[in-house]
Amino acid sequence: MSLFNLLLVAIIQGTTEFLPVSSSGHLILLPILTGLADQGQVVDVAVHVGTLGAVILYFRKDVLMALLGFRDLRRGNRETPGARLALGLVIATIPVVLVGLVLSLTGYDEALRSITVIGWAMLIFGIVLYWADQRGQEQLDTKHWGLRHALIMGLWQAVALIPGTSRSGITITGARALGYNRTDAARISMLMSIPTIIASGVLLGAEVISTADAQAARDGAIAAFFSFLAALGALSLMMRLLHSVSFTPYVIYRIFLGIVLLAIAYS
Repeated sequence: MSLFNLLLVAIIQGTTEFLPVSSSGHLILLPILTGLADQGQVVDVAVHVGTLGAVILYFRKDVLMALLGFRDLRRGNRETPGARLALGLVIATIPVVLVGLVLSLTGYDEALRSITVIGWAMLIFGIVLYWADQRGQEQLDTKHWGLRHALIMGLWQAVALIPGTSRSGITITGARALGYNRTDAARISMLMSIPTIIASGVLLGAEVISTADAQAARDGAIAAFFSFLAALGALSLMMRLLHSVSFTPYVIYRIFLGIVLLAIAYS
């Protein structure tokens, strides 16, 4: 794979992974709209590893608290903030793993990878995000995130398996609908991404490791590094802007792109 292709995939993945605009939708569209070769599973896994590193670094205090929370859970203590966060992340990840396995085993995951599906998902779930963001209250923060809300947001997250939906976008939508403020809605969404990305990587990792050669490993390392930088920059910018800007700019982008894709699909 050429260096230009690697950089393009890495920057697209890194920039869009944590913004509510669907990274998977953009990566599926890249070869369809440009004619470039599909990046393949090795690069797919690598760019996800890069974004995983970025979110862990950015939310390192929360990640450490969750890791210590697993220790508390092993000791039978579910009442510490870390234990509640750790258990919530586990509960929130179960729906997307189960639905993802069903889609993979039935072959519906490949059937959904089309411009038409991505266009409609961009449009519909962009409007839903706008509705939730405008009508959602600002009453709750991360201290209110318990098992019930973790399960509800986990079910929202499973919807993101439809390409074009956006994992971050749909979980932020769920959090805003529950009444979380914008910053903490995004924060919870980003923390939920960590076990989800790990689960996805584990499902693909065994096959990738068994088929990768030295060239593929080099390509993966380059893609992971640049997706890490792009994801860290995009994540930092979004979290800073949320103190003064709503999610409306992302909604406008989603609606515009959705209309363009549907025009292409039905032309």
